[in-house]
Formats: sequence, structure tokens, C-alpha cells
Amino acid sequence: MTDTERLLSDLPNVSGEDYSNVSETQLAAAEPITHAPRILLLYGSLRERSYSRFLALEAERLLKTFGAETRVFNPAGLPLPDDADTSHPKVAELRDLCAWSEAQVWCSPERHGAMTGVMKSQIDWIPLSTGAIRPTQGKTLALMQVSGGSQSFNAVNQMRILGRWMRMVTIPNQSSVPKAYLEFDDEGRMKPSPLYDRVVDVVEELMKFTLMIRGRSDYLVDRYSERKSAREKQNAAALAAQDAVA
Repeated sequence: MTDTERLLSDLPNVSGEDYSNVSETQLAAAEPITHAPRILLLYGSLRERSYSRFLALEAERLLKTFGAETRVFNPAGLPLPDDADTSHPKVAELRDLCAWSEAQVWCSPERHGAMTGVMKSQIDWIPLSTGAIRPTQGKTLALMQVSGGSQSFNAVNQMRILGRWMRMVTIPNQSSVPKAYLEFDDEGRMKPSPLYDRVVDVVEELMKFTLMIRGRSDYLVDRYSERKSAREKQNAAALAAQDAVA
């Protein structure tokens, strides 16, 4: 009896067929990924002078400097969830970009103590699963918000809950820019300040986590409960097929 089998014998509720030791070898990417990290940025306002868009674009400039390939989704024209089907051009565009991305940045204004409806609608259009594929699972995520008043973290905290629910790897760092109307110039560029430095921190950390996790995400999100469920379904299907033949 191996050490693992001996230890499992004391865990009668664990299925030995589905248990798998954690492997450092498998945590290494099988093959190096040579393309630039693919990062999608979402922002949560349709205003002409949108500070969440300005902040997202500032993050995009930094991401490009760090070597990322970026896409910014414009939410103008995106219908409310359930007010159109998935063939709507803006919905299809958002879902295609989500599938393309390896990481995302979500940047929302805080309105009435929460993320905006524009931001939440974008997130709600991203499906938790498409067939056997989970479009967001294992992707890295960075969160930022802007506020018209004093510094708050309500929007980023809400988005952090959503990121976890969507099985994304949400980085520890985050950015909250208070009194955003004072932090951007007439051209929409963020002024130098400790708040700007924190944005650089967030982007740098996102790049590090993305490079560390991409290529390994399939193994990182491989779960005992799902392996067990899949095996049981396969066994049930096999038995059903046998009964049909009999």
C-alpha cells in the first residue's frame, strides 16, 4: 500500500478513483507560450467625459508598455441582459473578446454606493459556461474604480465578489481613484500622483499573475468534485447504453 493509499484509507468519504495528488511538475506549463498576454479592458460609463474610460485607457497604455496585447470594449449599444439574444452584434463582440482574453481589467464608477448598471450589464452578458467551456475560468482579473467624492472601495469589492463567482483569479491589488475630476487633465490623461502610482502597481501585478497562470490554468482549476461528477455521469451513461442493448 502506498503512502497515499494509506492516508486515503482514513478518508472514507473521498473517492480514490477521483483523488489526485497535487503535482509540481504539472504546475509547470507544458509548452512555453510565446504570444503577448491578451488582456481585455471593460469600463462602466457612457459619458463623453468618462473617468472610468480614462482610467481604463491609462491602464491600457501601461499594459502595452509591459508587453501586453490589449482590447478595450466600448459598451455603447450593448442591450440590457435578457433584452436581446446572444446574436446581437455587441453581445457577440463582448463574448468573442472574453474568449480571446487571458486576463481582464474591470473599471467602474461608483454610483449610489455600487458599480454602475453599465458595468454590471457587461459582466452579466459574459456566460458562466458555453457548453463544456467556462469563458472566464482561470483568467486573471484586475479591478479599478473611480469616485466623484471621497475614496471608497464599494465598487471594487462588489466586482471582486463577481470575479470569484466567475472563477477568475482576481489579483490582490486594486485601484480606487477618489475625486476623479481632479485626477485627469483636459485630454483625459491621468496626472502624476500616488494614485497614479497605484495604477502602475495594479497593472504590473496583473501582468505578473497572468504570465504565471496562463498555460497552467487548466490544471489549476481541475477539481476533485468535477472529476467525480463527470465519472459518475459517464458510468451512468454506460449503464444506460448497456440496458438499451439488453
